[in-house]
Amino acid sequence: MSNNAMTTHAPIPLVDLKAQQREVQDQVNDSLARIFENTAFIGGAAVADFEQAYAGFVGAGHCIGVGNGTDALELALRAAGVGPGDEVIIPANTFVATAEAVSLVGAIVVPVDVDPQHLLIDPLAAAEAVTERTKAIIPVHLYGQTAFVEELEPIAAACGAVIIEDAAQSQGATRFGRNAGTLGRVAGTSFYPGKNLGAAGDAGAVLTNDPELAERVRLLSAHGSRVKYVHEAVGRNSRLDAVQAVVLSAKLERLAGWNQLRRDAAARYSELLADVPGVVLPQQAEGNEDVWHLYVVQVEERDRVLAELNEAGIGAGIHYPDPVHLTPAFEHLGYGAGSFPVAEQAAGRILSLPLYPHITEEQQQRVVQALNAAVSR
Repeated sequence: MSNNAMTTHAPIPLVDLKAQQREVQDQVNDSLARIFENTAFIGGAAVADFEQAYAGFVGAGHCIGVGNGTDALELALRAAGVGPGDEVIIPANTFVATAEAVSLVGAIVVPVDVDPQHLLIDPLAAAEAVTERTKAIIPVHLYGQTAFVEELEPIAAACGAVIIEDAAQSQGATRFGRNAGTLGRVAGTSFYPGKNLGAAGDAGAVLTNDPELAERVRLLSAHGSRVKYVHEAVGRNSRLDAVQAVVLSAKLERLAGWNQLRRDAAARYSELLADVPGVVLPQQAEGNEDVWHLYVVQVEERDRVLAELNEAGIGAGIHYPDPVHLTPAFEHLGYGAGSFPVAEQAAGRILSLPLYPHITEEQQQRVVQALNAAVSR
């Protein structure tokens, strides 16, 4: 089938938020009506109920809703005592927010390379990057996988560093039966609309089993105040609002089922692409139960392939086109091209295919057909 013929079909988005919204619309409308009737926009029962429900879903002792995922990481770092002059190890292959959060607390970003098969933080590289100033290690559970936190634990323990998980893409993922978001001392997650559990705008949460740290996060996220107009610390305003909480609560009820649909779709892609030459498929690490936030393949001539897919109505994308150290915002770190070869090579090859709970087998077949045509040229 030619590209021109394929464009006669409806476009296939990278993620279909409209299908999710249709499934929860009536429940959300009812909840929103109560919110507006009671004008309980900040805090209140809706937020508390969601925090309790999400903590239970993940298996964390505490969930503190905040404004977004970047705030969640920044607040987790601050609550854990990370500050100016401290060094924080992160993977080079991550969204810039991971590095931003470190910079926002005044700490020094220390990127390290990733493992070539899963593109997750390489524990050996992390161990080599440790210095006397290392205060935290942030494993990023990228693409719906869970990083190898158990291999980072002895490294962190030896230097007195805290493990702070970036769990923005791993809601519901597990490693050896343990839930992402509960593997370190504290975790930050994002409820950006396109996440497995997405709000109707920006939202996030901090997760921890440490009650003192949880209380510190709550304090810092509410202007450093437990009692109105009494400010114990310089905090900020980063709170999950009730409108987002009711959307998240409705979607949380369906998240386990939606994650299973993602797993089914990922397995279907792997089957359909098994004999397509020139396409390197993602692999699930031993001990992981991934939730496939993204289905990321690797191909040569990625930019050309991506352009042809988009021209054919296939909403493929790139996550992420540049490693952190090669983005203009972090040029000051002084790492040039070649510093982290695995992450850099992957950045030129990775390609995210459409994947969401409501994707159909026919849509996936069209994606694979278009991808096969593009890589065969």
